[in-house]
Amino acid sequence: MKKNIIEKTSAIKLFVMDVDGTLTNGRVYYSANGEELKKFSIRDGMGIELLKLAGIELAIITSENSNIVKARASKLKIENLILGSRNKKSSLLELTDSLKLNLDNVAYIGDDVNDIPAMELAGLSGCPADATDEVKKISDYVCTLKGGKGAVREFAELILKNQNKSITLPENW
Repeated sequence: MKKNIIEKTSAIKLFVMDVDGTLTNGRVYYSANGEELKKFSIRDGMGIELLKLAGIELAIITSENSNIVKARASKLKIENLILGSRNKKSSLLELTDSLKLNLDNVAYIGDDVNDIPAMELAGLSGCPADATDEVKKISDYVCTLKGGKGAVREFAELILKNQNKSITLPENW
């Protein structure tokens, strides 16, 4: 692994995620009644839990304004939720300012061109294996797993392992 990635992971205090194509497989399903559905990975959810247990702050920045995303964030107890962002760079700057964090302390995982400006600001950037080529080119780390199929967990474990933090649950969890 590149030395600069190891150095970058050691500074991470905030883990920021895109949703569609990152926490999900990028597909939207509609019921007969027109209800929108998204598919999330339980393994990604456990990766998010491990980050929380390690003391790493969590955030979601998405261009969607979806009750499904609100419900998933609530289930995972992610307090930093920015919905309907049309400028993820600006949203990230506002978030780090409110949390009083330096951009070097931010890991950002995204999959498409609207994530690039925020990813370029973050201290560490990652993307799922099926991200767009433009995103892969600027990412510090390209996951071996796809969006919605464990990429978030993989990126989380990369950070936790390089910070010498546990990737297992405590007995009293």
